[in-house]
Amino acid sequence: MSQIGITHSFKLADGREISLETGKLAKQADGSVVVKMGDTMLLATVVSNKDAKEGTDFLPLSVDYQEKFASAGRFPGGFFKREARLSDYEILISRLVDRALRPLFPDDYHADTQVLISLISGDKNNMPDALACLAISAAITISDIPFNGPVSEVRVSKLDGKLLVNPTVGEMEKSSLDMIVAANAKDIMMVEGEMKEISEAEMLEAIKCAHEAIRLQITAINEFKAKVEAVKGPIVKREYCHETNDPILKERVYKATYDKVYAVAKLQNPNKKERAAAFKAVLNEFIESIPSEEKGVGFEGLVKKYYHEVEFDAVRAFVLDTKFRLDGRKTNQIRPIWSEIGYLPSAHGSSIFTRGETQSLTSVTLGTKMDLQSIDRALYQGQNNFMLHYNFPAFSTGEVKPNRGPGRREIGHGNLAERALKQVINAENPYTVRVVSDILESNGSSSMATVCAGTLALMDAGVKINKPVSGIAMGMITDDKGNYAILSDILGDEDHLGDMDFKVTGTKDGITACQMDLKVDGLPYEVMAEALEQAKQGRLHILGEMAKTITETRPDYKEHAPRIVKMVIPKEFIGAIIGPGGKIIQEMQRETGAVIVIEEKDGMGHIDIVAVDKAKIDAVLAKIKGIVATPEVGEVYDGKVKSIMAFGAFVEFMPGKDGLLHISEVEHRRLESMDGVLKEGDKIQVKLIGIDPKTGKFKLSRKVLLPKPEQANA
Repeated sequence: MSQIGITHSFKLADGREISLETGKLAKQADGSVVVKMGDTMLLATVVSNKDAKEGTDFLPLSVDYQEKFASAGRFPGGFFKREARLSDYEILISRLVDRALRPLFPDDYHADTQVLISLISGDKNNMPDALACLAISAAITISDIPFNGPVSEVRVSKLDGKLLVNPTVGEMEKSSLDMIVAANAKDIMMVEGEMKEISEAEMLEAIKCAHEAIRLQITAINEFKAKVEAVKGPIVKREYCHETNDPILKERVYKATYDKVYAVAKLQNPNKKERAAAFKAVLNEFIESIPSEEKGVGFEGLVKKYYHEVEFDAVRAFVLDTKFRLDGRKTNQIRPIWSEIGYLPSAHGSSIFTRGETQSLTSVTLGTKMDLQSIDRALYQGQNNFMLHYNFPAFSTGEVKPNRGPGRREIGHGNLAERALKQVINAENPYTVRVVSDILESNGSSSMATVCAGTLALMDAGVKINKPVSGIAMGMITDDKGNYAILSDILGDEDHLGDMDFKVTGTKDGITACQMDLKVDGLPYEVMAEALEQAKQGRLHILGEMAKTITETRPDYKEHAPRIVKMVIPKEFIGAIIGPGGKIIQEMQRETGAVIVIEEKDGMGHIDIVAVDKAKIDAVLAKIKGIVATPEVGEVYDGKVKSIMAFGAFVEFMPGKDGLLHISEVEHRRLESMDGVLKEGDKIQVKLIGIDPKTGKFKLSRKVLLPKPEQANA
């Protein structure tokens, strides 16, 4: 007898049904929900400790999204045949959910909280990633964990001019827009996606469409909660006390430091380190002014907390009052930019892009189909010929940290830059391309610096791109009176103290990718439209600065870059080129030093011949043309003796094609044996005199090309 759960179903605007279920699986979690759409099912669970660890002043929230291979009836790859660390794709989905959930937990809630979302049944038509936030939001809503939700996410695409919510896989592949939007019933909270050079108005229209669909899901979660309460009773959120507060000390910190912090901001020092030191000096001065007998346990921790709030309020007030920034810029002003290409002589392409105190050193490597990235996920298998990797070493911010490989932030930033650039890679590009951005300095939007540096490095490498792409990070500061300031090219401080982090990339003609996180309630669409327009002007300015370094892709690749020549042959010749056990193709590669890649596609054999030296490519072309050429009876060929037998010799007269030179066809005189007549490796001319119709074997003659004895005597 199966356990009966509590279920609630609702329909999307297009009639597809989604169901929410609880009470059947994972009942010991604080909250658990199964979301089902078609045959796609996600199990979302949340567990949060009752108390916070001592000294914790933030929310220790971990979000893991994982796709079980069994959900699609598949075995995981690798030696162990089981799910291991999260893939980059799973990390990216985890980040999308995290960014939607985290702002909705109370600011003073600091208990360890773990969110796990598992794909337990996979339907290739219904993408699970767009349902992950819906599932976990419902699970938290029906738990006793404090949460200012619900929230949900949807994917929105555009196909043939029509906006689609949570499209099928086939629809996604043809769309000009792929965007995930998160929101609660009232406000947009997070946006991330890629586009094929769409306008700002189109993007805003897509966000509005997504929000309407999300409101439908928020209503469904609330109805689901009501059903749960009808069965289990009212859901009472837990009481907690994770912070110690001292209102008197807080007021004391404000009175002693606010004006001083405002004065530091007013200095408009463009140097990040000097500015940070000036702010820290105000804090230290206050702490030192307090007699030691007044400093109880946790005193400095509380002071630092309240001082952070002072910085937050004072800096924001300075920007709104003056319409100037911490580094002296106007709200729409971009920091100075300089760039350089070809800095790394041995790389296939390279660039340096520096904007203010943010710098990226980016390289491009060109490879063959042998270098394609294999993608093996539960619901998708394929290959990727364009990769961008982003590295953020600690020295870029003057810090000391252990190097443990790329973290979630680096994977997310690299993915954003990759999505921005792949839209403009020419469809005829024959290479597998790897772009690597090493951030050498960071003070605001290193991911956007990566987009700009990546464009320059691709152009330096000779990779054909349709148009250059640049990126800009936008910020915003608001107050409760309706005042606001939109900031172009934000600093790290402005990202931390602001209400919005909005990254937009694009060409002169449209947007190619975006990422937005909002920390403020009730951002009007009119203000969002203004931010997009200001971002466009900034993006065009940066493109103009980049054009001072390079305006068009180099007409040719670097001398040391691999050259690829493509060749198409009838598929029946593929085996002949490869040879038994790969013998012929390996011999060609060994003799010429070229790399040869063959694949069957569309009923033909597609060959890539790769080498730095053109002569090596020509040598391979000649050999392959010889193999695919059709032998013709009566034609004379330059051959090579491959082996000597008692009855004659086998001669390779075309690449990969051997024929029998019978002993009777060697010379005009009668030969009793082959001893001393020919030897292996001899180069001789032969004539094709016949092809056996049954076996296809070739018959060769040498004597027909030699003068007869009487002619020689004459």
